[in-house]
Amino acid sequence: MIRSKESRRRAVAVLQMLGVAAAYYVSAQLGLLQEMVVHSSVVTPLWPPTGIALGALLYLGTRIWPGIALGALLTIIDISGSFTLYGAGIAAGNTLAPLCAFLTLRRIGFRVELDRLRDGVALVFLGALLGMLISATVGSGVLMLSDKLPPGRFWLVWSAWWVGDAMGVLVVTPFLLVLPRFRLPRPTDRWAEAGLLLVVAVTATVVATRGSLSMIYLVFPVIIWAALRFELPGSAPCALLVSVLAVVAGRDHLGPFEDHTVLEVMVNLAFLNGCVALTALLLAAIVTEHQNMRRDTELACEELAALVEQLAPLPPVPRPGTGPGLREEDL
Repeated sequence: MIRSKESRRRAVAVLQMLGVAAAYYVSAQLGLLQEMVVHSSVVTPLWPPTGIALGALLYLGTRIWPGIALGALLTIIDISGSFTLYGAGIAAGNTLAPLCAFLTLRRIGFRVELDRLRDGVALVFLGALLGMLISATVGSGVLMLSDKLPPGRFWLVWSAWWVGDAMGVLVVTPFLLVLPRFRLPRPTDRWAEAGLLLVVAVTATVVATRGSLSMIYLVFPVIIWAALRFELPGSAPCALLVSVLAVVAGRDHLGPFEDHTVLEVMVNLAFLNGCVALTALLLAAIVTEHQNMRRDTELACEELAALVEQLAPLPPVPRPGTGPGLREEDL
């Protein structure tokens, strides 16, 4: 019985690792659809595998890291066409970055519900901006050591690599953290408002990213609306939609990205996706924290009222033969 349970546990662990590896590889293929070449180095403004890797670690723990390593290695082999020690080094950096980010978040008590402002801030600065320094540094360093990257172009490729990995965490990881809370809407839910939000989000994003008037700011009222009314389950998908459509427009040099160099497009996409992700994540965390505080306060008030009612002295019971108009000494 014990052996069968242990075997089942190991089989589940192996399947989870393979599932993470497959998700990493598939998301990498989607990311490579929007690839850009910066001085013979393939980079993307948004690298979804980093968000997949950190999300898997937050849900399944450190035991899942071999699946991340396998997915990263398969991706590098697919890009380069063969297995090399340099490719293994890049895969190691891509594995180590989300692993270190996860360990840092776990150490400070990060909660996957993202229902506190401190959790949103930690995901932004520790999980994305700080954690992805590792993958960018290792990857760019390996390219330079393999003579595929001139030393004078190191920081340019490094910054593009870091931005793509960080944006993957900021955009994809919150969306993954929302998925377990998904449920079919009830008839009493805000169907009309949710549908209107979806239509407005798609329309505003298309106009902002493909229009010739450079109205990229149109996406921010939509993100704010989603965060205020639907919290993270509303703002995370909207942020993902905006980022994906912006990356597609940037790759095709449409709208506000027209007549810009690849480097200028990368910089504009980095600032846009970063601001969108920060607005969606932090504002939703603030709203959720405020709602939780209000519910806790209402519950505490109800419990206090019940306690006061239990401890309140009972009214005196009149003795037989007495009434409100009689004194006891008159009897």
